[in-house]
Amino acid sequence: MLDYPALAAVAAVARAGTFERAAETLGVTPSAVSQRVRACEERFGAILIVRGQPCTPTDLGRALCAHVERVRLLEADVARASFPSGAAGEPPTLGVAVNADSLATWFPRAAAAFARGAGPTLDLALDDEAHTAERLRSGEVLAAVTSRADPVAGCRTLSLGLLRYVACASGEFMARHFPRGVTPAALASAPVMRFDRRDGLQARWAAEVHGTALRAPTHWIPSTQAFLDLCVAGLAWGLQPQSLAAPHLAAGRLVELTPSTPLDVALHWNVSRLRSAFLRDLTAAVRVAAREGLRT
Repeated sequence: MLDYPALAAVAAVARAGTFERAAETLGVTPSAVSQRVRACEERFGAILIVRGQPCTPTDLGRALCAHVERVRLLEADVARASFPSGAAGEPPTLGVAVNADSLATWFPRAAAAFARGAGPTLDLALDDEAHTAERLRSGEVLAAVTSRADPVAGCRTLSLGLLRYVACASGEFMARHFPRGVTPAALASAPVMRFDRRDGLQARWAAEVHGTALRAPTHWIPSTQAFLDLCVAGLAWGLQPQSLAAPHLAAGRLVELTPSTPLDVALHWNVSRLRSAFLRDLTAAVRVAAREGLRT
């Protein structure tokens, strides 16, 4: 049998980042947390928490933390069925991987709708939509917004819709870098923005619309809001979620590089097949928000 109080201490340290904050969460002393973590490590014969600032779980520790959260989620399901008016105790945490652009556009409606019911808190992990499924495979999260349609083992996949992007720049930037129009040669020299090293949207748009491989001076902007603000300021061009760019396009603060050439990214909801009413509630909220905020 697993020692769940000890595992709960491991999960608390992994979540809080320090033994002191974990102790506050659990209502015990830091020494007690340390003893429980050490006892758990001795039982498994492996390090579960790497001590540092912050403390982080090892791969085995992360897997055990995910197991603890699954157990707590199922226990919360039982408690809700047994005590509809609400059960005492700290709510479980439901890990969800989501891409930054979804979090900045349609996903908040899903999170807010889910949170209106008494239930788990959300632990959102940000990642590129092409890589969120990896967090699901590792057991770090129980659901993910992803651009991959292929299902993850133990999960089901639901189509959500299309997140539309438009390639934009400020008028001043266009006059400076594309005075004779958007050509492969101009794209090769005009500064471009990318979210991170795995962001391939700008290169995909250049290949599909202009038939060219994008090799241009690159600014790395790991924030959806900053990506938009810096584009408006004239730093570089980049693909923006259409819903965020629309007011700036209407006001003339941004213009499309090549009019009427959007790029649509298909999004999917990969969710664990764990029989949890809370996961069903979250999935329902996500599907409603996607119908309202994404293209079909």
